[in-house]
Amino acid sequence: MDLKQYVSEVQNWPKEGVNFKDITTIMDNGEAYKYATDQIVQYAHDKEVDLVVGPEARGFIIGCPVSYAMGIGFAPVRKEGKLPREVIRYEYDLEYGSNVLTMHKDAIKPGQRVLITDDLLATGGTIEAAIHLVESLGGIVVGIAFLIELKYLNGIDKLKGYDVVSLISYDE
Repeated sequence: MDLKQYVSEVQNWPKEGVNFKDITTIMDNGEAYKYATDQIVQYAHDKEVDLVVGPEARGFIIGCPVSYAMGIGFAPVRKEGKLPREVIRYEYDLEYGSNVLTMHKDAIKPGQRVLITDDLLATGGTIEAAIHLVESLGGIVVGIAFLIELKYLNGIDKLKGYDVVSLISYDE
């Protein structure tokens, strides 16, 4: 299946000059959403994954059905102030400012094999932060899966040494 045909492109959103890749048109098509989920499950199958991790909110949309299909748990990575128990936090720089992501301190047990999922790889900052959180708790990142990679933003450069798969890529 060519998943790219199910991605809607919204010109000049959320700001002028941005060509937004909208995955909701994959999600609202049951066949396409199932196919995408199955492709990520297949990628993860031989990696002996113990836990799926995804940053909010679209990492949840990708990771939760994958964890369900694999019969394993899901741990969310959230913005600061959104998780109710003790957390670890990681602050990272954005193009214009900074952001903080958190994860429950007990979400990962040392040695657990983790698959990180998200909808889109752009500059790589969010996934780099998720990796830091997972590894600081003793988890082992055995794979990272995206629906979309924007190759022209070179986010993959921040993920050297990790096994990464993207189901759709855009060169420009």
